[in-house]
Amino acid sequence: MANILIVEDEKNMQNIIVEYIQRGGHTCFVADDGVDALMILKNNPIDLMILDIMMPHLDGFSICKMARKMSTLPIIMLTAKSNEDDKLKGYEFGADDYMTKPFSPKVLLAKVNALLRRSSFVPADTLIAGKITIIPVSHKVFLDGVEITLTHKEYELLHFFMINSGQVFSRDQLLNRIWGYDFEGTNRTVDTHIKTLRQKLGSEGKYIVTLIRSGYKFEVTQ
Repeated sequence: MANILIVEDEKNMQNIIVEYIQRGGHTCFVADDGVDALMILKNNPIDLMILDIMMPHLDGFSICKMARKMSTLPIIMLTAKSNEDDKLKGYEFGADDYMTKPFSPKVLLAKVNALLRRSSFVPADTLIAGKITIIPVSHKVFLDGVEITLTHKEYELLHFFMINSGQVFSRDQLLNRIWGYDFEGTNRTVDTHIKTLRQKLGSEGKYIVTLIRSGYKFEVTQ
């Protein structure tokens, strides 16, 4: 999805961040100090930078200030300091967001994805509903930032529901739209596929709502 530069000299923290960012489908570039970070930024198409303040050779504030002269990419700053002045200094030098250690890697990934969306990185045809993201050009589906595997029909069902969110469809309508008018099976096929789709979506399966005697609809309830 995106190229993320992680500038963090503490190896354990670096590995944790890399693991979660990769779970979100992104490619990670890693720098152990400020000089390496600027070289990577100069020579690679980086979409977002996660930047620790306490760094060897150049601190995070200096890196942020210099990076802003090279790129308008989103920057999230990390620090063990919760001092308000440090946060204000980070924003002054061009940071877009700020996280204080210790922090939740899941929240960091959510911030990364939110900043990428706001910076127009996500393609225009990307579908997002709650924690579900579909990238139609590649037929990829992500749940809370983690890619999940769907069958072709499960993908078509989810895509159809999301582009028609809130609309109610009978089993016969779904059968005709997804399987085609010449399908020789029964409309129970729809129930079976929706059941397995819900299972793969886990708790997010509640987005596909059953309406007794009417059919199904997709709605964001969070």
